[in-house]
Amino acid sequence: MSPIIQPEELLKIYQHENVVLVDAGSGGPAIENYNHKHLKGALYVDLNDQLSDIKEDAAIGGRHPLPSISQFNKVLTDLGVAADSHVIIYDDKKGANASARFWWMLKSVGHEKVQVLSGGLQAAAQAGIPTSSEKETPKENTAYKATEWQLPLVGISEVEKVSKSPDYLVVDVREEDRYNGLTEPIDLIAGHIPGAVNIPLSQNLNSDGSFKSPEALKKQYTEVIGNRNSENIIIHCGSGVTACHTILAMAYAGMEIPNLYVGSWSEWSRNNKEMITAAK
Repeated sequence: MSPIIQPEELLKIYQHENVVLVDAGSGGPAIENYNHKHLKGALYVDLNDQLSDIKEDAAIGGRHPLPSISQFNKVLTDLGVAADSHVIIYDDKKGANASARFWWMLKSVGHEKVQVLSGGLQAAAQAGIPTSSEKETPKENTAYKATEWQLPLVGISEVEKVSKSPDYLVVDVREEDRYNGLTEPIDLIAGHIPGAVNIPLSQNLNSDGSFKSPEALKKQYTEVIGNRNSENIIIHCGSGVTACHTILAMAYAGMEIPNLYVGSWSEWSRNNKEMITAAK
């Protein structure tokens, strides 16, 4: 199953019994936006409260650490997701926020049928999928029983060991100005991890917000990655959320899924690690 679904494809199946449609809009007014307008039948999932286990100190795991498996099992159970559910996720940021993170988490617990909607809410509405402001009710299912994160993860110590090695590639998916240390709207220090290269996640998308073709994405990343194996590639961002957008794009391109550094810049920059703090 492709990790990306097009709006026209969703239009044909969104009413199927096995489909669980999830709105993963994130940001300040996300729940208000959902209550005002969401795809008919879509349930809401919250980045901060359900897809993260936020600590008091972002120096420990960054701004959006992963929840425990038991916490995530409860989220899936509350959404009515069964082991054979076809979960389709969207947001209002073209997949660049919590939808890709939710996709990664589902894939990482071994859920097979999960896709992100290309173009997000806007594209779906334009394709004729009805929207609603009504309260949605999840299906009743037995408790979801995932046991572990199965996709590759690395921590801050592992990143520090390999970031400057030519055998490895650390990819920072944030905007160029944040990478270059010219601006930092969220974290305390502007800059990037030494040795990391910058491939902004915006490069995964066409001008209309849809994902580029698998062929275009594979060419884009192969040119940078070269002959490195996926286990020698580390993807990160500010807090382990938007990095999943690039991992999603690579999976869509038919590439092996690389390592995710969840703590990302929000953790690295709070731990007295070496930093490149201005454009060179």
